[in-house]
Amino acid sequence: MADVLIEEKTSTAESVEPPWNVVVHNDPINLMTYVTMVLQRVLGFSRDRAKKHMLEVHKKGRSVVWMGSREKGELLVQQLHGFLLLATLEKG
Repeated sequence: MADVLIEEKTSTAESVEPPWNVVVHNDPINLMTYVTMVLQRVLGFSRDRAKKHMLEVHKKGRSVVWMGSREKGELLVQQLHGFLLLATLEKG
């Protein structure tokens, strides 16, 4: 009798889970230059990319600045809050 090898398909929760969005919201307190600097520091954006997102926040009231896993998104939101930016985590 021949041995039969049965393979099971496995998947990770991350591959099934939809991406999460980190959203920065407009607020009446922080200066545009400050928001640009925080986006550069926390997210590693270039000055131009940070400025683009800052202007989107200013004009549209919000900007999705990052997409990915929930855990990383929670960390980024916490870091943005540490710089007193209004940021939330939303399902993508």
